[in-house]
Amino acid sequence: MSAPLIISVSGLRGVVGKSLTPEVAQRYVAALASVAPPGPIVVTRDGRTHGAMLAEIVAAALTAAGRTVLDAGVAATPTTGVLVRQHDAAGGVQISASHNPPEYNGLKLFNAAGRVIPAAVGERVLARYHELEAAAGGPVGLVYWRVLAQYRELEAAGATADTSALVESIADPIDRHLELVAAACDVDRIRRKRFRVVLDANHGSGSVLGRPLLEHLGCDVTVLGGEPDGLFSHPPEPTEANLQTVLASVVGSSAAVGYCQDPDADRLALIDERGRYIGEEATLALCADHVLANQRQGPVVTNCSTSRMTEDLAAKHGVPFFRSKVGEANVVDEMLARNAVLGGEGNGGVIDPRVGLVRDSFVGMALTLDALAASDQPLSALADALPQYAIHKTTIAVAQDRVPAALDALQAALPEAAADRLDGLRLDWPDGAWLLVRPSNTEPIVRAIAEARTGQQARELCERAAAVIASLAN
Repeated sequence: MSAPLIISVSGLRGVVGKSLTPEVAQRYVAALASVAPPGPIVVTRDGRTHGAMLAEIVAAALTAAGRTVLDAGVAATPTTGVLVRQHDAAGGVQISASHNPPEYNGLKLFNAAGRVIPAAVGERVLARYHELEAAAGGPVGLVYWRVLAQYRELEAAGATADTSALVESIADPIDRHLELVAAACDVDRIRRKRFRVVLDANHGSGSVLGRPLLEHLGCDVTVLGGEPDGLFSHPPEPTEANLQTVLASVVGSSAAVGYCQDPDADRLALIDERGRYIGEEATLALCADHVLANQRQGPVVTNCSTSRMTEDLAAKHGVPFFRSKVGEANVVDEMLARNAVLGGEGNGGVIDPRVGLVRDSFVGMALTLDALAASDQPLSALADALPQYAIHKTTIAVAQDRVPAALDALQAALPEAAADRLDGLRLDWPDGAWLLVRPSNTEPIVRAIAEARTGQQARELCERAAAVIASLAN
């Protein structure tokens, strides 16, 4: 299969009808139901064309397992976390493939705290999933198909009242999330500026809350791809190469800022008033600088593959800085352990514990607007004032059983750098440059990411890593 199922302790994703089948989906959420504490399960989706179909399959499997389903329809991933807490649910399932192409979809799992399930719980879900997989065609599968058939019969007969005890709709899915985001910024200060904003939701779930939030903040909003139907106007990952038409729209609209979301709206890329792609790495840095300077001080957490911009800003403001392993759940674990005031990842994912323990593009929008209003400067000036670095990323072929030797060889070849084995191998140099090499869980490769003052220096670090690893094969 050209696109195998990608499954981890926090979720899975695959090509619908190939690696992601109805059987896979029902086993995975049945596994969640067997591990989660008593209570209902929130189900949401990101707007992809097959999301409604998967939502029915997920709901049928959960009700077959004795769970009440709270259906919020199309909603952003961070909204899912808020809804889980708001409705005292036992957990949640977000149906989304994040930034993957249209043929993909996936399932992301939440615990009762409204966060992506931590690794320990995720391992239990995975173990149960594999047990159900081994017993395919047994009682669990039969129960699932029987309940789905009954659901279809009731639906066809118009007996909606009979199914309401199994699947309940959430009437106001965005209200609480909007309220929490608004409380994290100075709404009146932002409203006085009457910012003109372009929001590129790209036919994902971001517009469901994005438009109401920006209008609540007094913005003149132009929404691109506001219909959450999954018919993406451009490739869904919000990279500079994919956003060329959006760059022009920001300039053409004379907007103060362009906000670009991925389909499930947990990531945010920025475009300044000149139509310059500021990117995703700067999103967290800008928010951290604003929060630490104008709102509250305290520890900040990022993962070990995030730009050191945020680390430098934490030092500037005199607050502790901590790194976690890669992965949202790992960042949240470290934030809770350190009582952090802010955290996130360099993919444009800002985590503000006042709102929720989930990467949240809406928090990113509110905090950057608040920063613009407080500073009375354009976004270009705020971005230029950040510490300036360049990042380079690549992959290096290496058999999985050779990865430990490859990392040992790389550390030995670069003794001038401080080594850290928190997640793969990270090497830090005194001038601020760093290199991270991590093995893939699904492919015979390692991923290398380097950051330095110049793009050439960052690229050379990745090339040095590739040369050392290649030498092992000779």
